Amino acid sequence: MGEEMHYPLIPPERADDIHGIEHMDSADLVLFLAGNQFMAAPKLLAVFRSLYPDVREIFYETLPPGLELRQILAGGAMFRGMKLTGRPDVYTSVTEEAMEKLKAAGRIREYSLYLRNRLVLMVARGNPRGISTVGDLARDEIVVSQPGELEDIRHYTRLMYVASGGEELARRVMEGKQAEGTTLATVVHHRETPRRITQGAADAGPVWYTEVLNAQKEGLEVDALEVGPQCDQRDRVGYYCAALADAPHPGNARRFVDFLASETAQDVFEEYGFLAIRRQR
Repeated sequence: MGEEMHYPLIPPERADDIHGIEHMDSADLVLFLAGNQFMAAPKLLAVFRSLYPDVREIFYETLPPGLELRQILAGGAMFRGMKLTGRPDVYTSVTEEAMEKLKAAGRIREYSLYLRNRLVLMVARGNPRGISTVGDLARDEIVVSQPGELEDIRHYTRLMYVASGGEELARRVMEGKQAEGTTLATVVHHRETPRRITQGAADAGPVWYTEVLNAQKEGLEVDALEVGPQCDQRDRVGYYCAALADAPHPGNARRFVDFLASETAQDVFEEYGFLAIRRQR
C-alpha cells in the first residue's frame, strides 16, 4: 500500500476517459492522448485500425496530459483501487514543457508538433450572464470553471488573461476568485466545465473551441464566446506527440506518430474543429 501512495490518482468517475482497460497489459498499442482530443479519438483510431488491421487491441487514455505525465514518471496510476500498469507507446501533450521533461528524464528521444487549437469561453446558451469579454470573468458575481493545476490548458488560460488584462486579471481570476469561491478548479475540465455550466454551478469557463462544438453536438445548451485572435492563443497552442523510448510496441508507436501527421488524420481532426497542420511533402 505504501508504494501505491506514490502513484497519481485518477478520479474514480473518469471511466469515460479510460478505454480498453481489459487489454491494458496485452494491447498491441497503448496511447496516452491529451484529453481534449476525446471527441475525435474513436474515429481517429477506427481509421488507424483500417490502415493497420494487425493492430487489434488498443488501450488509450484521454485524461489531462499533466496527469498522464505524472503517470508515466511514476510508472503507473491508481484508478478505483486498481493500479494501471500499462506503459504507453505514445504520449501527446499541449505543452512543449511536458515533452522537455520527458526528454530530460530519458523517456523520449524526440517529439513533433502535429496539431493546433484555440481558446474560447464556454457559457450557457444565450449567454444569460451577459459576459462579453475575458475581463468580465473578474466580476464578483461570475462563477468561473477554471482548469486546475494538472491541466495543460491552464498554462494557455493564464496567457489569455494576461493578454486581455495583464497579470492583475490573471491573478484575480485564477487566485483571488478561487480563494473567494467564485473560481472553481477542475481536474478534467472537458468533462466538468460543460456539466457545471448546464447545471448552473458555473457561469463560464475557458475551454478549447473543439469542446464547445462537441458539447453542442451532444445537445448541451452552451455557446462559445470568442475571445479574439489576440487572446485565443491559436498561434501558441501546439499539440506534441512522441514515442516513448521504452515503448512496449515500438513499431506500432512509430506508425501512430507518423499517422498523426498524415493528411488522413489531419482531415479527421478538422472534422472536430481542430486547426490542422498541413505538412509539406
